[in-house]
Amino acid sequence: METAPEQKNILGLQLPTDPRWVDLASLSLEAILTDHAWCEQKAATSCISLITRYSFHERLVQDLSPIVTEEWGHFRLVLAELQKRGLRLGRQRKDVYVNQLIAFQQKGGNEEERFLDKLLIFALIEARSCERFKRLSEGLEDAYLRQFYRRFMESEAGHYHLFIELAETYIDKDTVRRRWAAWLDYEAGVMETTEVRGDRIH
Repeated sequence: METAPEQKNILGLQLPTDPRWVDLASLSLEAILTDHAWCEQKAATSCISLITRYSFHERLVQDLSPIVTEEWGHFRLVLAELQKRGLRLGRQRKDVYVNQLIAFQQKGGNEEERFLDKLLIFALIEARSCERFKRLSEGLEDAYLRQFYRRFMESEAGHYHLFIELAETYIDKDTVRRRWAAWLDYEAGVMETTEVRGDRIH
């Protein structure tokens, strides 16, 4: 799929978020904050799962342990923001975007390929979250929330880089880059066909 140069960004994502998304999100603050809170909770528990599964990878354990704490802290921050605004934490919803990414993961093949895909799907989710938070930090009318999401944007950018670095620590860099390019192409197709909804972070 051809993508104009101006559509790409520093995260490598091939397709930017539809500009309508921020306007829709601003009309659904309770829903978007709820979904954001659950995204942070899932990020924390997913890192715990990686640590448990790959406990023999010393650097992975060392690098992801503080991310667990950070992501859970983010959950608490979003929960506090909901409470401050008199809003309620709603139910966790099915994440269509993430489920579509999971469908692209290696199911067979060797252990290294499956491990690589686990790291790259985390990198991709963090990259898209970062891009979405950037949109919110620039497009919301609420000045406090713009700054609120600016902080999350900066954090997610660091997480995205960490997962790529971990992949390159354990797997040949050329292999990582080839598979990352395939993930970016696939994700662009997901973004192109997914309904634009203001009650979802992804």
